[in-house]
Amino acid sequence: MPILVTGAAGFIGMHVCERLLARGDTVLGLDNLNDYYSPALKHDRLARLQGHPGFRFVQADVADADALAQVFGEAPIPAVIHLAAQAGVRHSLTHPQVYLHSNLAGFGALLEACRHHRISHLVYASTSSVYGSNTAVPFSEHHAADHPVSLYAATKRANELMAHSYSHLFRLPTTGLRFFTVYGPWGRPDMAPALFARAILAGEPIRLFNHGRMARDFTYVDDIAEAVLRVVDQPATPDPQFARAAPDPASSDAPWRLYNIGNQAPTPLETLVDCLERSLGRTAIRRYEDMQPGDVEATSADVSALAALVGFAPATPLAEGIDRFAHWYRTYHGYA
Repeated sequence: MPILVTGAAGFIGMHVCERLLARGDTVLGLDNLNDYYSPALKHDRLARLQGHPGFRFVQADVADADALAQVFGEAPIPAVIHLAAQAGVRHSLTHPQVYLHSNLAGFGALLEACRHHRISHLVYASTSSVYGSNTAVPFSEHHAADHPVSLYAATKRANELMAHSYSHLFRLPTTGLRFFTVYGPWGRPDMAPALFARAILAGEPIRLFNHGRMARDFTYVDDIAEAVLRVVDQPATPDPQFARAAPDPASSDAPWRLYNIGNQAPTPLETLVDCLERSLGRTAIRRYEDMQPGDVEATSADVSALAALVGFAPATPLAEGIDRFAHWYRTYHGYA
């Protein structure tokens, strides 16, 4: 029985599919191959998966309820890993309707499909952005996350709440994973490592917002994929210690859970640039600019709950991960 992975041609989706296939799972990948960034990169990721006999691909929009009904009706699906979404904080400032369609309507359609087909576990991507204006670091799932500062973050927080309603009403086991600044080979071109690498290799300035005073919990994509696989094998269960009089934001008396996945090492953005300079053998031209709307100054993950659940926490050092990313970037884009 295939595990369904939505967003299979995406950055994290491809890596998750590869690890599922490597351990012997059958994978049904779904993606709409949209043009938020170059579809060529998505097709190249997909090509890495399509030669595997355990992989099958369906091109469809997760918000298309009829397409989902057909996918779920073809064969029993034991678990769903939902990674399809409209990403990007800044893009949500100018294209809000895309986020409402993909992240709200799409997630709602998927919840309905999972409910009617009695899926044993839905694991879905959330984001560290849900912590919004919270400045208590490291961020813990036990902190409230009710003050998002971007529409992107608001839609992902809404996903967590939508999932809880289905877990409560229909006993659908759901687990939300709050990813912290994922990077690595095959990464999205709109994220800092790729934007900076392109500019450094072209001899163009890179933009450092908040005048460089930014820090992120950069998390290597292989660590993310390993954690996702371990979590999907542990369906959420009701928390026997949950107290309705003092509810824990990370658990419930429904089969619903939230976990951070981060590297536990918040790193200044300037350090990321230093690592790229060493890996690429070029010097960056740094241009300092004001803080952008929707951004937060720092992210830092408390992953103790994840470690307790699956015995694993991301730990790839930034310098090592950036070396791997830089090697892929130069090879993929044809730099000598």
